[in-house]
Amino acid sequence: MEVNSFFKKPRVWLLAILAFLFLAYITVCYIRLAFADQQTVTGQHVTVERGAIRDRNGNLLAVPTNFYNFGISPNKFPETRIEEFAQKLAPVLDMSSSEIAEKVRAARQLSFLYIKRSLTQDEYEEAKKIMDENDFPTVRFDKIPGRVYPENDLASQLIGYMGVDGEGLSGIERSQQTVLSPVPKPDQTGTIFGQDVYLTIDATLQRYLEKIAKRTLEETEAESMMLIAADVKTGEILSYISLPSVNLNDYSNVNNPDAKRDSPAINSYEPGSVFKIFTAAAYIDSGAMTPGTYLRTTGTYKFTTNKGETFVISCHDPHEHGLVTVREALARSCNDAFAQMSERLETNSFLAYLHSFGFGEKTGVEVPFEEVGKIKTQNDATWSGRTQATISIGQEVSVTALQMLQAAMAIANKGVPAKLTVIKKISDKDGNDSYVHTPEYKERVLKTTTAEYILSCMRTTVLEGTGWRAGLDDISIGDKTGTAQIFENGKYLDDQYLSSCMGIFPIENPQIVLYTVIVKSKIERNLGGQIAAPVIREAADKIIDRLGMTRDTAATVSHSGIISISENEKLSIGSVVPDFTGRPKRDLVDLLSQENVTIVINGSGWVVRQTPEAGTPVTENMTIELYLE
Repeated sequence: MEVNSFFKKPRVWLLAILAFLFLAYITVCYIRLAFADQQTVTGQHVTVERGAIRDRNGNLLAVPTNFYNFGISPNKFPETRIEEFAQKLAPVLDMSSSEIAEKVRAARQLSFLYIKRSLTQDEYEEAKKIMDENDFPTVRFDKIPGRVYPENDLASQLIGYMGVDGEGLSGIERSQQTVLSPVPKPDQTGTIFGQDVYLTIDATLQRYLEKIAKRTLEETEAESMMLIAADVKTGEILSYISLPSVNLNDYSNVNNPDAKRDSPAINSYEPGSVFKIFTAAAYIDSGAMTPGTYLRTTGTYKFTTNKGETFVISCHDPHEHGLVTVREALARSCNDAFAQMSERLETNSFLAYLHSFGFGEKTGVEVPFEEVGKIKTQNDATWSGRTQATISIGQEVSVTALQMLQAAMAIANKGVPAKLTVIKKISDKDGNDSYVHTPEYKERVLKTTTAEYILSCMRTTVLEGTGWRAGLDDISIGDKTGTAQIFENGKYLDDQYLSSCMGIFPIENPQIVLYTVIVKSKIERNLGGQIAAPVIREAADKIIDRLGMTRDTAATVSHSGIISISENEKLSIGSVVPDFTGRPKRDLVDLLSQENVTIVINGSGWVVRQTPEAGTPVTENMTIELYLE
């Protein structure tokens, strides 16, 4: 057999020599690296300081702070110093010395171990002092961004929550993440400051209305509740309530998902009879009905389609209403009349009106995860001969509370709705504005005459109809109530209702739209007119006072406008509870991270009352409640 001529002896020797030289070169490089002085390569450090979230008046709702993760290298920590380390550190970290010692010994093979995460600034400073004074080795403090929420659960779903990694998880914290905490550019160094986001809500008004809502939730034994108010002319949402709510300072320890859920944006439901103000507007605006058109009603409407299908739609009150116009049909919430109206308008035109109100699409409010609801089409498998009639009374349609509020803006603003928003402005750390909200108006939805007619009908509903419990003596409110059987998992639930009411005031020149929803009340009298309309009355009363709106019986007072304010000494908590009376909220913010004492702030302004009283000895884990006005 002939050997390949390529493998001749000179060539083999050449390849061997080249391989030897390559291996020698690799060996020399390795030895040089092994014995060379090691250099620490450090990149250019960038710190991002997250912006704050404030209400429309500048009151702090989310405050940037710092926390620290504290750790050591167990495999390099001397065994002889573990007990000393544990004993000195235990009081600072609120841990037992045995717990710390066991934790270190169990991790002796590890190169790093966190002893405790999320130390407050006070805990960090005390722990670091102990570490420095005793020269404990391999200790590390990792600074991490954190948040303090001075108002606890106030507007919690709107504000949202920031996770331990500095990323917003929900609410404005999430939707405005890059505004609050901008991403550094490759060439940036030093500290980058996020911008402050000013919400459109008024914290004081929010607190007043949350108090009403929480009491209502308790009295009606309901599962949940929503209450939202918006300025008709600007689209700015002044109050945004979803109950149950969550204390944002304890967010990670709350296991109730409903408390964290932004229900006004996320929950979709059948709205019931409140929806009739929009379907009535469609029938009037299209000319299918006129203010003078009469319908004969018996309380039950029975009809047969051209396919031979027979359907029956009945009123909640089955008594005969006789001849009614749209006005009387709304005031009495007559299902019979609305079923008859549905036969007078072509389906595609009817659906086009609903879409023009904004149903079936997102409102664009600056919150994450907003749902779109559902407006059926004639191509849907579940469309039947009765669908348009049932949509007319608020069934077979799915909406969100934000969509209902946005749609009502069209009626309140004479046919041209202002787009809803929850952001008033955005400013940098020096107070320079990068964004200031100016009203944005959508396309005209209704003729001015149609909107004015529906407003007058809503006023009649308060004066003569189902919404009378929403009325105030000194300002004109219009409303529409609703009670919808809850539809879940493909069926209507027995004795499970959604009670609601939409209010607009003052009716002559609307300034406020107010909407409330009470879900699964357990009390016997749970109709919208019985439990939701009173909420509108109470909330409207607070809004009128807070905004300084004119009442028919309002008195006039004068004030010099001059207020004298003196500087206060910095507050601190020692062995006894200090006297907080008269101190402004800004003096209290630094106490929120106080070690072993929990500070609960209720309200805005200045402290008018406190529990426990001044001079009470301070005990471990004491709670101090402060009430501000």
